[in-house]
Amino acid sequence: MSRDVVIMGAAETDIGKLPTTSTLELHVEGARRALADANLTKDQVDGIASVSIPGPIQVSHALGITPTYVDGTGVGGASFLFHVRHATAAIKAGYADVVLVTHGESGRSRVGASTHPRGNDSVLAQFELPYGVVGPPTSFTVPARRFLHETDNTLEQLAEVAVAQRRWSSRNPRAMFRDEISVEEVLGAKMIADPFTLLMCCLVTDGGGALVIASREFAEAHGSDKPLVHVLGTGEAATSPLISQMEDMTRCRQFTLSSQAAFKESGTSHADIDHLMIYDAFAHVPLYGLEDMGFVGRGESGAFVADGHTSPGGRLPMNTNGGGMSYTHTGMYGMFAIQESVRQLRGEAAAQVDGVETSLVLGNGGMFMSAATLILTNQR
Repeated sequence: MSRDVVIMGAAETDIGKLPTTSTLELHVEGARRALADANLTKDQVDGIASVSIPGPIQVSHALGITPTYVDGTGVGGASFLFHVRHATAAIKAGYADVVLVTHGESGRSRVGASTHPRGNDSVLAQFELPYGVVGPPTSFTVPARRFLHETDNTLEQLAEVAVAQRRWSSRNPRAMFRDEISVEEVLGAKMIADPFTLLMCCLVTDGGGALVIASREFAEAHGSDKPLVHVLGTGEAATSPLISQMEDMTRCRQFTLSSQAAFKESGTSHADIDHLMIYDAFAHVPLYGLEDMGFVGRGESGAFVADGHTSPGGRLPMNTNGGGMSYTHTGMYGMFAIQESVRQLRGEAAAQVDGVETSLVLGNGGMFMSAATLILTNQR
């Protein structure tokens, strides 16, 4: 268990509207770009990790790779953080030397995408669909409203999350939305499902990406001259499959548990984190993340964002690519959060933050179903 593990390759596909590119093609293109970034060939890969659709076997077959380590964990948008954690453990245990983590999703154009049929016997069909819960905007509204009520965070502060992230995306040429916005514009936008207006909701785009995970020894012997990003600590947790089954709708326990594990493993504290990526399917999720991970106290997250601490020039830069609300969101966003952390640690980000040495990535899966945390650094 003494092997140091690094991200030696990272790349995204084109993102946005890609009506002629299938889900599988996005996986393959992301993988090819990440391997080129790492200066490796497919024949040097012995591990594949991907979500269940199209799945690691189909992806590896399309790439011409015969893996001896396979991970098909599919727990929503946090899956790719789980994959990094599992790949890190596999490499440390000697089960693999190079693991390729891939993502591709035709979330907007739906080319080769799954329809995810739900049977009448599913827990969703029994306990939520009859009450009008038909997707993430309606699922997330109940905890968001309860969170605002119990913590005294305000609707205006919820809007500040979207405003802060648009400040970052305005500096990112690849972002889908780049015009800066005001709290008044966010609150005045089309209502989707109370309390969410359109500008508090994530985008729906096409895109993909991939990561190359390896031991430090392998990367130093075989890789490119790109800076290595070291995996310092990881954590994962899962609680309830549905919003209606949550023990407490105002707290995301798996955010707490996974981050505690990552901090413990890495030997770092909150004060060591220079840069933060929190999955932002909707505007309230970063507020949960800030509080449940302990970066701020109970009820303090809204003011923390409103005071500019997560914006450009703030003391805890967060979601610096613009996040799922302004940069891109294919349906499962976790891969893009990791990619931005890697770019910041390499000094390659479009909206680069000075002096980033340690970055934390928090991924959310489903509607507060699962979570994983990664703590990454550019310091050996």
